[in-house]
Amino acid sequence: MSTTFATDTMTVFTRELRPVLRNPFSVIFTMVQPLFFLALFAPLLPGTMGGQPALQWFVPGVVVMSCLFGTTTTGSNLLYEMQTGSHERMLVSPLRRPALIVGRALKEIVPMFAQTALLVVATIPFGFHLHLAGAVLGLALLGVFCVGLGALSYTLALASKNQEWMFWAVQQTLTFPLLLLAGMLLPLDGGPGWLRALAKANPLTYVVDAERALFGGQIWNAATGWGLLAAALVALAGLAVGTRAMRRA
Repeated sequence: MSTTFATDTMTVFTRELRPVLRNPFSVIFTMVQPLFFLALFAPLLPGTMGGQPALQWFVPGVVVMSCLFGTTTTGSNLLYEMQTGSHERMLVSPLRRPALIVGRALKEIVPMFAQTALLVVATIPFGFHLHLAGAVLGLALLGVFCVGLGALSYTLALASKNQEWMFWAVQQTLTFPLLLLAGMLLPLDGGPGWLRALAKANPLTYVVDAERALFGGQIWNAATGWGLLAAALVALAGLAVGTRAMRRA
């Protein structure tokens, strides 16, 4: 019986999500982590940042940071599956290769949405203003970015087969510079020229700027357009590279 790409993707998505739902402790722990970070960092913030109230500027950055940490480590799941042999069984199935990548990456969006909802609910009593339409669009944009980032993480896992240390070395080496150069935690406007130049070359910078604009209710904004373009390019690049690596596998 022939299936569609959407059906194959949903099959992989359901398979990947099922263990997460069966282990609620891991989900709760993942959701609480950003709250601990916010609780420890927020008291150090000034009254305003980037021309906005501190929480209005900071919370979208934490949301993107959670997305970055979550999706860049997803390849570790694939490394485990390659060790147990379950990945090879997936490869001999009739599922389309792009669906193997997209379905896995989409699974990472679910905890990201839950984390965002928890962060927003926790910060509203302290002055964070929720613009629902902008927040929903921001999550959609971030979902596109997550798919690309997750696909790149799986590609790295395939390239690191039997060398788990290589996956974590590359992941850690790239994640923190990307985080800092995107201005998630501190504004880079007053930084040296070379730092601002590197930030402009970082696609994550445009995603962070777009999230701050959207969560602030600025839907029709140049930052939103650039963020959408950056997210789409990362998604296309990740899926192209990931699909090729999966087919070669």
